[in-house]
Amino acid sequence: MLRWLWLSALVIGLDQASKLGMQDWLLAQPAGRVPVLPGLFEWVLAYNRGAAFSFLGDADGWQRWLFLALAGVVSVVLTLWLARLEAHERRLAAALALVIGGAVGNLIDRVFHGHVIDFIQVYIGTWPFPVFNLADSAISLGAALLVLDSLLAGSSRHSATPER
Repeated sequence: MLRWLWLSALVIGLDQASKLGMQDWLLAQPAGRVPVLPGLFEWVLAYNRGAAFSFLGDADGWQRWLFLALAGVVSVVLTLWLARLEAHERRLAAALALVIGGAVGNLIDRVFHGHVIDFIQVYIGTWPFPVFNLADSAISLGAALLVLDSLLAGSSRHSATPER
């Protein structure tokens, strides 16, 4: 099932191109932000030295190495899992490929920039959701597909159990 790594490569390519393009464009904008749907959505340039929701973003720099190692290990483990899947496990393969692509996309940022480039700002009411990028979106979508696959696989196992 390693053929699904095309999806990881697509995520990595789109993620890196969007980050570099948006960074260049937003650096030229006043205050580094562009409202798209005021109060709902805007482009905003942010650098995240931490993990999700800027967790450990204010640490002294050691977190860069922690998150590099973590992303590397997770990517290897998920790739090994992907390699062992059966041909019919397409939803699970897509989920793993999305998470791998997102993890590697953010890993590339940490290696070359020391931080992750984020640029998508969404508001839920008046609350600003943490700024994110396409890699984060791929990871979230992949995680949701993993949960869905687990729920659907669990219900099919349950229904396949013979009644007594």
